[in-house]
Amino acid sequence: MKWGRIILFVSVCSFSSYYIYEPLPEQMEQKWKLMLTNCFFRTLSHVADFSELVGLQDYMGVMYLITAIEKIVPLSDEHVQVIEEKFEGIDVLLYQPQQETDASDLRRAVVYLHGGGWCLGSARMSPYDHLARKIVKELNAVVLSVEYRLAPPHHFPVPYEDVYRVVKHFLQKDILTQYSVNPGRIAVSGDSAGGNLAAAVTQQLLDDPQQQVHFTAQGLLYPVMQALDLNTPSYQQNQDMPLLPRTLMVRFWSEYFTSDKKLFKAMMANAHNSPESSSLLKFVNWSAFLPEKYHQQYNYSAPATLHGESEAIQKDGQWHSFADARASPLLVPDSALNALPKTYVLTCEFDVLRDDGIMYVTRLRAAGVDVTHEHYEAGFHGAMMFTVWPTDFLIAHLMTDNFIAWLQVNL
Repeated sequence: MKWGRIILFVSVCSFSSYYIYEPLPEQMEQKWKLMLTNCFFRTLSHVADFSELVGLQDYMGVMYLITAIEKIVPLSDEHVQVIEEKFEGIDVLLYQPQQETDASDLRRAVVYLHGGGWCLGSARMSPYDHLARKIVKELNAVVLSVEYRLAPPHHFPVPYEDVYRVVKHFLQKDILTQYSVNPGRIAVSGDSAGGNLAAAVTQQLLDDPQQQVHFTAQGLLYPVMQALDLNTPSYQQNQDMPLLPRTLMVRFWSEYFTSDKKLFKAMMANAHNSPESSSLLKFVNWSAFLPEKYHQQYNYSAPATLHGESEAIQKDGQWHSFADARASPLLVPDSALNALPKTYVLTCEFDVLRDDGIMYVTRLRAAGVDVTHEHYEAGFHGAMMFTVWPTDFLIAHLMTDNFIAWLQVNL
């Protein structure tokens, strides 16, 4: 009996170690902490797959547990005042310094858009609360964090339109005056899908002839920038990397547009483009816009164009063309880039979205935009949000400090 318990214990430990352990690149730090963190994500993903298969709950409904676990009630403290408001019917959180300011001493402001693949995430998650407070205290700034509606209940363009309406409301001069914000010192920022929304909104505001106040800077943290080619070198190199494997990113993209599983299958095969979107592949041609060192052993092959099935999916009316720059900001022509504000782009080596960010950097610089590009050779997707115990990483604090230092100088 005693030996039986020992054998069982050793077997359980061996299986657990086998399940948790995964080979990670040598450059990465705190490997075991990352393995344990990713183990939770992988397990939840398996549960979500099974739940959807047997009809208990859809995949994203289960994955939302990640958001629920991290949700808090943001409260004011001695340094930061937190106010919950509704702008144009959309929930927002306003973080402001507690100390009073006179009319001549206007503050900087940052509009922040959370990540989560347009399907997960919340402005009320503890990492976003932590970042907002840090920006308020270190920059004496106002932070507006937007609780936009999520897919799959609200497909594109709803999340984008929520953000656009909130931004338009906030950038009115009387609203800025109400919160003591300097109209010439406002930035927009976001991570992952939030970076996508930040880039898209910044572009679209420039096309609005009635818009008087524009962003002074944009901070794009490992942003999603295009849906046309999901087989770039970084998608191939990092297809099984924590914490965003290729399968999950493709699922986020497909759920953003529609709940029709045919689109997910087409996107997994990188054969989802319509004739309309295929005509814009020149804007996301990684062989032209990625520095040579990122090409590695990969050879460029233009994504296939599906005429029959792709058009059949589009006819369901649930999703819009991939050619829409509000979904894929990399698709705007060069002439639409040169008026963009100072830009900060953070990319991570071990991230499927690495090449999206780098291609945008290349195109912005060619258009004459002032761009700061910080690339983390040991970075992984989502790293900057892991600042709260027990999943706090040294690289997350480094990324946060560097980003706020850039804002200090450029905003």
